Amino acid sequence: MLRRDSIRIWSVLIVVAAAIFWTWPIEGRLKLGLDLKGGAHIVLQAVGTADNPVTDDSIERLLAVIRNRIDQYGVAEPLIQKSGNNRVIVDLPGIQDPQAALDLIGRTANLEFREVISISEPAPPAPQRQNYDSDEQFAEYQKRWENAAAFALRAKEEFEKRLADIPGGQVSKEDPTNLRDGTERFERYYLLGPSLVSGKHLVDAKPMYDNLGRIAVSIKFNSDGARLFETATINNIGRQLAIVLDDITISAPVVQERISGGEAQITGSFSTEEANRLGIMLRAGALPVAVEIAENRSVGPTLGADSIKAGIEAGIIGAIMVFVFMLLFYQLRGLAANVALIVAMLLVFAGMIALNATLTLPGIAGIVLTIGMAVDGNILIYERIKEELKAGKTPVAALDAGFRKALGTILDANLTTLIAAAVLFYFGSGPVRGFGVTLSIGIIASVFCNVVVTRAILQVFMRNKSAAKPAAVKS
Repeated sequence: MLRRDSIRIWSVLIVVAAAIFWTWPIEGRLKLGLDLKGGAHIVLQAVGTADNPVTDDSIERLLAVIRNRIDQYGVAEPLIQKSGNNRVIVDLPGIQDPQAALDLIGRTANLEFREVISISEPAPPAPQRQNYDSDEQFAEYQKRWENAAAFALRAKEEFEKRLADIPGGQVSKEDPTNLRDGTERFERYYLLGPSLVSGKHLVDAKPMYDNLGRIAVSIKFNSDGARLFETATINNIGRQLAIVLDDITISAPVVQERISGGEAQITGSFSTEEANRLGIMLRAGALPVAVEIAENRSVGPTLGADSIKAGIEAGIIGAIMVFVFMLLFYQLRGLAANVALIVAMLLVFAGMIALNATLTLPGIAGIVLTIGMAVDGNILIYERIKEELKAGKTPVAALDAGFRKALGTILDANLTTLIAAAVLFYFGSGPVRGFGVTLSIGIIASVFCNVVVTRAILQVFMRNKSAAKPAAVKS
């Protein structure tokens, strides 16, 4: 055997061994996309204002803040990308609570501390019929409640009229999470002064328990924020200081004393999960522009499992049909092509794991397509070999000529497909990119197996066949 043939065979063995080592066990090593693993698909649309328009820079900062929030939330392998000029696509595979994730990424999280100038009295809880002795008594209290509710709403209008006299003032309503008693009542409204300290001065925020055992969020300011917060507490001792998040007053504690050191607590009717999300949003910073939910779609894990099962079945059926065809039509050479096809599939999965690529349902379609493309190259080679044998060449010479003459055609055909796959990856999004990635890896793997693996296997077969022939005896 020639030295170059030995090198080719050993190269194939090393590549196959490395691929097996890299992919085993494949479960847990290969990332699954949203359509296979289940999760949430969210499309956010940036909404600009005259003072804060949507620009390329604001979208880039929006991507950074959302990515930071999701990373801290602990979502594995999210997909966050720009779509068009003002949209962001967020895919969260494996997410168990899509609504919580939506609250996390869709909330602006603009934190401010403001002086409380006035507070409206909220309407009492709506009366319940079972609490009254007669319909007449219930109707009387129902009417009183409606009048009180109307008064509460008028208070907001009165506050808004007074804003003209308060530079930087604001009207906000009570945090809805404080209304967890199961009754229907109107929130109180707050007339607030200008912002004294904002979230841009924060350096840390994390959930904790206060001295009464309630869940709270501990915040820490930078040096400028610490100075501003200390000044705010000095000027408002004995008065309420509102903690406002996205124009909603979370709480409005009374300042008892001067607070220095740049640390404070945000308290409210939080659950542990809500406090954790609030801490994440504050640490990641406010969104540079407001966003609206353009699309919110959940994919269940059961649907993902069904997709995986259907994809695997399609791949197995397609592979079996290809294997049978090659064996029936090309016999021994068909067996070599089938072995090379198995190696190609192994290299596809190894390549996806190495590149940290995500397997999607269209990606499975790309793998099935790779099966057909891999044997297509072998068919070109084998037909060339047949032509060379008919021309009277020896099997070894026909083998060399067949591979040499088919190489150009194989490279041209696969190069054009690789260009198309690259275009899909560059301009596509989500599952389309997944198809482009899988197809690109499959093309490279199939060309390697056509040109190198199949030839190495055929050389082993020919060597064994030659060794089995009895030596000629001279008379």
